[in-house]
Amino acid sequence: MAYKVGIIGYGWAATAHADAINGTNQGTVTAVYSSRPLDDAEVSARHGSAIKTYTDLDEMLASDIDVVSITSYPAQHRAQVEAAAKAGKHIILEKPMALSWEDCVAIRDAVAAAGVRACVCFELRFVSQFLTTSKLLESGFIGDIHYGEVDYYHGIGPWYGQYRWNTTCENGGSSLLSAGCHALDALLLCMGNQVEEVSAYATQSRHEIFQKYEYKTTTVSLLKFANGAVGKVASVIDCLQPYYFHTHLVGSEGSLLDNKLYSTKLGLRDKKWTELPMALADSGDVADHPYKDQFQLFFDALDRGEDMARTSLAEALESFRILFACDRSVSEGRPVKLSEFV
Repeated sequence: MAYKVGIIGYGWAATAHADAINGTNQGTVTAVYSSRPLDDAEVSARHGSAIKTYTDLDEMLASDIDVVSITSYPAQHRAQVEAAAKAGKHIILEKPMALSWEDCVAIRDAVAAAGVRACVCFELRFVSQFLTTSKLLESGFIGDIHYGEVDYYHGIGPWYGQYRWNTTCENGGSSLLSAGCHALDALLLCMGNQVEEVSAYATQSRHEIFQKYEYKTTTVSLLKFANGAVGKVASVIDCLQPYYFHTHLVGSEGSLLDNKLYSTKLGLRDKKWTELPMALADSGDVADHPYKDQFQLFFDALDRGEDMARTSLAEALESFRILFACDRSVSEGRPVKLSEFV
């Protein structure tokens, strides 16, 4: 069926969402809410669909839209999800879900109470690298993973649009909430989310452009899994280097390093890596992220009356449960068990 979509918040991510939604088979952006007045004709021309703009969220939610895409400041997510769910709208929620575990739980409860569907934008699960990695792991090419690390290196300074609000605890929250959650989520995609305990540490660059941050900009988290495996996630948003999404998975039959595979099941080949033909997660630009693929599967799942696979609200909630355990470990200086978060 066709879905009319309203976007909440009209910033950088919103423009990527709008074009991706309009590129799906079922979705069309017909409304945009922004705290600042927008020109209907200008916004419509930019995205190629007839769009009515609003400065009153309740008015937009009372319109005939079926779905909302929430791309506002993270601190606004809980209230906007609750309002959208109460209005009976399905929800696409940009990461982070919220800036506290309590707000994430409230989001879950609001969606469940309203009987609507929701997904969270961990869209990197749909990049070629992680679609291919999932298939390789399912096929057993590297056996059982006992150690894995996925690290996010992306200097978010004044050259990056997010910087102006990302530096605050109110809207940035932490290094993991700001952006490193993509790396944590990718590790959990590969190793499962059955984490028992975490220990995390934080530090910060001394460069002047990162002093505006109200929280530590580099976090290193160690994860202990129920099956005995160990994982590591670094979230480094104060680096001065090209964007790098480092991935290294070590298993009983081989290893996967970014786009390179070494597997005993393929033969040793003189101890050389086999390079795989897949596109890497190598950009922090939302225009390069595979939103369209995620949104297409979301609309397909709505057609079937089901939660979508891979980035459902329930799946994302587990990633954020572990994230908040890592952030608590940083703030309290101790290992944190996941049983503390229910």
